[in-house]
Amino acid sequence: MLVWLMVALGLVILLLAGDMLVRGAVNLALRVGIPALLVSLTIVAFGTSAPELLISLKAAAQNKPGLALGNVVGSNTANILLVLGIPAILATMHTGTCETRKSFVVMIGGTLLFLLLALRGQFDLLSGVVLLSVLALILMDQGREALRHRRDGAGAGACAAADDDELDEIEGADPHMPWWKVILYLVLGLVGLPFGASILVDSASEIARDYGISETVIGLTLVALGTSLPELATTVMAALRRQADVALGNVIGSNLFNLLAIIGVTSLFAKIPVDMPELQFDFAVMLGASLLLIPFVFLGRDINRLWGIVLSALYVAYVFVVLS
Repeated sequence: MLVWLMVALGLVILLLAGDMLVRGAVNLALRVGIPALLVSLTIVAFGTSAPELLISLKAAAQNKPGLALGNVVGSNTANILLVLGIPAILATMHTGTCETRKSFVVMIGGTLLFLLLALRGQFDLLSGVVLLSVLALILMDQGREALRHRRDGAGAGACAAADDDELDEIEGADPHMPWWKVILYLVLGLVGLPFGASILVDSASEIARDYGISETVIGLTLVALGTSLPELATTVMAALRRQADVALGNVIGSNLFNLLAIIGVTSLFAKIPVDMPELQFDFAVMLGASLLLIPFVFLGRDINRLWGIVLSALYVAYVFVVLS
C-alpha cells in the first residue's frame, strides 16, 4: 500500500510542479517582452510536457530505458483513446469546423519518423539531433504561419486585439503577477519536478519488481496514465465548452511533443535501447490509435458519445492485453 501511495504522491508533485513551472515561465517571458504568440508555441507546450520529460530523463539516468520509452508510447496511446474518449462521453465534440488537418499530418509524420528511428535498435545522440531538428522546423513553420494570419488581419488595431486574445488563452498568464510570485513559481517548479519524478520512477520500479512485470509495462500503463491527467483535464473542459478544436489540438500537439521533444532531449543525455519484440505491439497500437483520428480530422465526423465509448473501451482492452 505504501508504494502505491508514493506513486500517487509522485504524480501529484509532478503535476503541481509542472503547472507552477508553466505559470512562472509564461509570466517571466511576458514580463521580459517575449510575444504571447511565441510563448504559447514554445514555453507552454514544453512546460506541459515537463512531467513526462523529467520521468524519461530520470529513468534513462537510472538505466531503466523501458520505463522512459514506455512512458512516451503509453502516454500517446492514452491521449487519443482515453483523453478524447472520456470527454466525448460527457459532451459531443463537433469537429466539422476544426482546422487540424495540417497538424494531424505533421503528427503522423512525427510518429513515422519516431518508429523509423526505433528500428535502429536504440535512440542515441543522432536520433536526438534528428528529432529536435524536426521539432525546431515545425515550430518555425507554425510561428511563420501564425504571423502570416495576423498580418492578413485588419491592421494594427486587429493585431493589438489578437495579442489580448492570445494572452487570455495562455494558461497561467497574469500581466499583474508580482515578481516575487513569478520567481516562487519557477523555483517550486524546478525543484518539484525532479523530486516528483524521482519518487514516481523509484516507486514504479518497485511495483514492477513486486508484481513480476517489466518496467516497460509499468511505463506503458500506470506512469503513462498518470502523466496524461493534465491533458485529460484540459480536454474535458474543452469538450464541455464546445471547443472541439482545442480538444483535438491539445491531443495532437501533446503527442507530437512527446515523440520529438521528450525522446529527443532524453536521447542527448543517454542512449535508450529499443526492445522491439516487447514494444512492437505497443508501437502498432500507438500508430493505429493515431490513424483513428482520420474520420474526425478529414471527414468532419463528430466525436459523439458512441465514439467516446468505443475509444475508451479500446484503451481498457489495450491495458488488459499489456498487463496479461
